[in-house]
Amino acid sequence: MAQIFPEWTNTLPGKIILSGGILVILVIAGIWYYWSPWYTDVGYQPVQPVPYSHKFHVGELGMDCRYCHTGVEVSPVAMVPPTQTCMNCHAMIKTESEQLAPIRASWESGQPVRWVRINKVPDYAYFDHSAHVSVGVGCESCHGNIADMEVVHLDQPLSMAWCLDCHRNPDPHLRPVEDVTVMGWVAPEDQAERAAAIREALDINPPETCSGCHR
Repeated sequence: MAQIFPEWTNTLPGKIILSGGILVILVIAGIWYYWSPWYTDVGYQPVQPVPYSHKFHVGELGMDCRYCHTGVEVSPVAMVPPTQTCMNCHAMIKTESEQLAPIRASWESGQPVRWVRINKVPDYAYFDHSAHVSVGVGCESCHGNIADMEVVHLDQPLSMAWCLDCHRNPDPHLRPVEDVTVMGWVAPEDQAERAAAIREALDINPPETCSGCHR
């Protein structure tokens, strides 16, 4: 009796199953990446009302993060600098600059500049800047090397998984407290030993339970 189907169809079910499995893996991998904060959030770079250059102020002038973000060591939030902070310098420097017109208008009217927030954790998550900065977690661990950014962008995903990775192993991010604002900081060869000493001295034990961040 003649065969109804050609011989090559014998391998067709296996090929279909294999192709289907590969397709499923590719779809899952695509969703895993393209729907993750690494793709949707990292790189977010909104246009600000004033083109403030961190690269110039921090990188070239050497301004410390804490000069503008005054609450970062004692407050849960880093605080957006008020117009007074800008005018400490710009009442005498570049007083006629068109780019600084919104700053002067804010100073005259008393209304704050509407800066666009870049780094923000969800409202249902609790994050305390002071708890991190006070134990030696460098600013650039979360914000990237600000001194190299002409325009600041979101450098890390700020996701739960990303936070937990650090809480489970904070050692790579721990440095001497006096160096927290240093940009381009390079960990020493004995970083593991130094980090262990910092954890013991400051009793660092990051929470990994839900209540640590969801209160």
